[in-house]
Amino acid sequence: TKHWTMNNVLGISFCLQGIERFSLGTYKIGAILLVGLFFYDIFWVFGTDVMVTVAKNLDGPIKILFPRTIIPDPITKKIELSLLGLGDIVIPGFFLSILLRFDAANAKVPAYPTDIHASFAKPYFHSCLIAYFMGLATTLYVMIVFEAAQPALLYLVPACLGSSMMCAFARGEVDLLFAYSEEEEEEKEEEKDAVTTDDDNKGETEGKKVQ
Repeated sequence: TKHWTMNNVLGISFCLQGIERFSLGTYKIGAILLVGLFFYDIFWVFGTDVMVTVAKNLDGPIKILFPRTIIPDPITKKIELSLLGLGDIVIPGFFLSILLRFDAANAKVPAYPTDIHASFAKPYFHSCLIAYFMGLATTLYVMIVFEAAQPALLYLVPACLGSSMMCAFARGEVDLLFAYSEEEEEEKEEEKDAVTTDDDNKGETEGKKVQ
């Protein structure tokens, strides 16, 4: 039946899988990516009608659909829908995930082994998540009021970057945020594991000698 709810289930599943399996590595890479896509999105929505045409006509779970009306159109028998591209969820999602891991690193939560139920302060993640929803609400509001397609990243990028930078300024951690790298965290954890393994091996060897 191609109902919009099933389209959204598949679309959200793709978003979750993408965010879970991919990492930006550093805050700087995330910021550069968002700034680049900020101008990209504006050009392809306002400069040409290519992106809007493809999004509307391509039949597949590449977008999240929102009903704008409850009563179906008497002619088409369909309700009017608004759409949000998966890229407007996945790209900020990558950025949010790096902020969450930065919060975990600040709280000294070990990356390996990962405890997904660990409780720790998440100031960067929460501030950016709230800003994301505010940016998304602004996008929908402007789209409905002006009845025209809007580049969501026009509102989401300033919201995500602005909130994370304001949080960093307020906490005095700007340099720490820009210096954060997941690769360094992984290397440190691997070194710790290697040291622990060596200590265990030495203990076993000494135990055998005593025997």
